[in-house]
Amino acid sequence: MGRHRKSRSGSREKESSRSRHRDSAKQSSSSLREKDYQDRKQIKDHDKPRESRRTSRSPKSIKDKTRDRKHSSSSSSESESDNKLVMNKDLLEKLEKERQRVLAEKKKWKEQMKALETPEEKRKRRLLKKQSKEMKRKEQMGWDNELLQYTNSDNPFGDSNLLDKFVWKKKFEKEGRGDMSQEEIERELRMKQLANRDELEKVKARRLEREKEKEAREDETADLQRTKEAEQFKEWQQSEDQFHLEQAKLRSAIRIQDGRAKPVDVLAKYINSENDPEAVEMNEPYFYLMGLTLTDLEDLVADIKVYMELEKESSNLDYWNDLMVIVEDEVRAMRKIERSKRSENEAAMGRQEGIHTAVAQDVASIFKNKTAPALLALKSNIEKKIAARQEGVDISYWESLLSQLKAHIARARLRDRHGANLKRKLELLKAQQGLIDTAAAEATRLGIKLEQTGEDVEEVVEKPSIDKEDEIQEEEEESGADGGEDIRGQAERDLLEPCLAAYESGRYSPVYLEPSQIDPTQLIYTEDDDLERLEFARARVQGRGMAVGMADSEVSLEERAMRGEALKGMSADEAIFSVESAIDKPVYLWSDKYRPRKPRYFNRVHTGFEWNKYNQTHYDMDNPPPKIVQGYKFNIFFPDLIDKSSTPQYTITPCADNKDFGILRFRAGPPYEDIAFKIVNREWEYSYKKGFRCQFHNNIMQLWFHFKRYRYRR
Repeated sequence: MGRHRKSRSGSREKESSRSRHRDSAKQSSSSLREKDYQDRKQIKDHDKPRESRRTSRSPKSIKDKTRDRKHSSSSSSESESDNKLVMNKDLLEKLEKERQRVLAEKKKWKEQMKALETPEEKRKRRLLKKQSKEMKRKEQMGWDNELLQYTNSDNPFGDSNLLDKFVWKKKFEKEGRGDMSQEEIERELRMKQLANRDELEKVKARRLEREKEKEAREDETADLQRTKEAEQFKEWQQSEDQFHLEQAKLRSAIRIQDGRAKPVDVLAKYINSENDPEAVEMNEPYFYLMGLTLTDLEDLVADIKVYMELEKESSNLDYWNDLMVIVEDEVRAMRKIERSKRSENEAAMGRQEGIHTAVAQDVASIFKNKTAPALLALKSNIEKKIAARQEGVDISYWESLLSQLKAHIARARLRDRHGANLKRKLELLKAQQGLIDTAAAEATRLGIKLEQTGEDVEEVVEKPSIDKEDEIQEEEEESGADGGEDIRGQAERDLLEPCLAAYESGRYSPVYLEPSQIDPTQLIYTEDDDLERLEFARARVQGRGMAVGMADSEVSLEERAMRGEALKGMSADEAIFSVESAIDKPVYLWSDKYRPRKPRYFNRVHTGFEWNKYNQTHYDMDNPPPKIVQGYKFNIFFPDLIDKSSTPQYTITPCADNKDFGILRFRAGPPYEDIAFKIVNREWEYSYKKGFRCQFHNNIMQLWFHFKRYRYRR
């Protein structure tokens, strides 16, 4: 017990002595720091009096001293510079001694700390020192900040030798470098690390370059996409305008059909019937403006603007522009009339318009007898006169005259267009009646001028001569300015005269041919043969759909391809099936537009034996049981289907007299009628693995199915 107490007391004394030494070391270190601070302060204070002395001097003394320095000799300046150098040298020596003293005291303090520290503190200090060295070494090796925190015991890789340098000794021995020193190996590894770092930088640069190229490609693709979308939007806009135009035409046609047509409907019908040889409009389009009120004309202006917007890229834009000019001129005239009725001084109002009412009729008569080219030349002269601004020229008069001239030019253009349309339709009518050559009429319709030979002229019966046509054309041009009555009369005469001549010459009856005029290679059909051929054609169109067994001459290449597609995969257990069922023929809405006809088909029925318990008992392979229907394969051909986007449909209806059978009906749409077949009414197998198929492909409606088999179970 005594020994233990002595050892405990000795350890306590040691600990107390260590603590006293530690406190003394701390006090000594603090005293050293205070002494170092005081020494530095003394050095600063030593330099301070000079500065204070410099600052305490008056400006006058400074000026005197500078004046004395200017007049002093060079020897005094050299002595002062030497004194400064000596002082600076002494100061540097003193500072160096002070630094050495501080370092020595710091070293002594460290030694005292090492002597007095406990083993735990020593271990901790060495560990920190080791870690700092390791951090420096990792930084020199080029480790990232993320990897600097890893150690052999703490790393996500589970590597206990992470901080150790790997040396591939076998490789070095194989390469003949087994005697390399550790320094050489480290140097080589460091060079490899630097090379890898450079390579990584290059890879990073290439990656950034690829990203830039990718961004450039994406920008280019985006630009192309935007351009494509803009073009697509333009096409959509054009299609939308075309749709609105068609809707406007449809509305006009409905209003005309219902007897509530607006003026714009008649004008639109006129321009749309130009290419129709059967539709002949005898009046110019501006004749339909007669009798309209001011409200009707204002509404017509708005409607014409709609058509101008819809047909801005069409050839009819000039037509609507001319009509707009004429209608606006009519609106101005009617407003002028209304204002003149409300105004007391009509002469003043006429003068306000630029043309006096007394000369307005004379001006209109001048414009009335002019053609479109002459009016255009007059318009250019008036514009030049207005632009010249000469003295004595009434500008308001000429401007008002120019506004009226535009309406007359528009009327002249419409009149010329109407005359050209009538002439073209007249040529087409003559060609249809056999008065002139069809090729020449077609060329006239297309605007092509053909030179006519003497033989062509001789073939035409009672055709007016070229000079006479020129005279008629000149008369039409001269009388066109007076209105539309002469043109209508001339057009009627041109239509009636060829008809009368053809009727009198017997052109409406077939021409009798002599047997010598017939080519021997031509086939001659009698009336009976022709009637038989006609009945056969009617039967083909209106009769039943043709199944298998048609002659090859009656089947087209497309139908042969369809039959070949339907015959694929036909086995010995399948037979041709063509049992149609009579159905009530409904009245189709499209029957007035398309001729209804039945589709062709190639159907198969799948038969086989059912080896149930009864059949296994009473039959065998030599004496098989009767075959039963196990499924069907329907192939209906719709090559001329109008709407191929809609798939043909089928429905099943049980027979009223026998529930074991049903009617399978196919419905496709115009121009095909519904077709039905009588089949066995059993439950279908809808699995594709069991052979079920329902598709519309290559104009063939395929419906393949098998019946379900019921197994008897106790």
